[in-house]
Amino acid sequence: MSRHPTTDDWVLIAAGVTVVYLVATRWCMPTPEAKRRISFAPPAGCVFLVPTAVVKGYSVSFTLFLYSCVLLTIVIILVPVRKRVAADILEQERNPWVKVHVNTATLWWIGLSFVGCTAAMLYLRQFVE
Repeated sequence: MSRHPTTDDWVLIAAGVTVVYLVATRWCMPTPEAKRRISFAPPAGCVFLVPTAVVKGYSVSFTLFLYSCVLLTIVIILVPVRKRVAADILEQERNPWVKVHVNTATLWWIGLSFVGCTAAMLYLRQFVE
């Protein structure tokens, strides 16, 4: 038995990650407009990313790995600071002419969690193919 997931496994993983992403990000967004915007990423990724990768000859498994990692990174970045981000989004939508400054702790969390997710993705890359 191979320790590497097959393409079929990556399809299931990507489908599960998409559901987690949609539930988590819709839970974090304060307005219907924000929920609609954040929900557009997975269908766009599936429609454009996978066919483009296949046409260019890239591995479907690796493409689905990247897709899953990006969605999970967004969830990991967004969920812990959801209240602050939701408040900022709500304020920006109510006052589009006023620049809303992001909280310093939120900026640190976004930066550090992005670096951590990128490091994890690079480490897990060896198990894809």
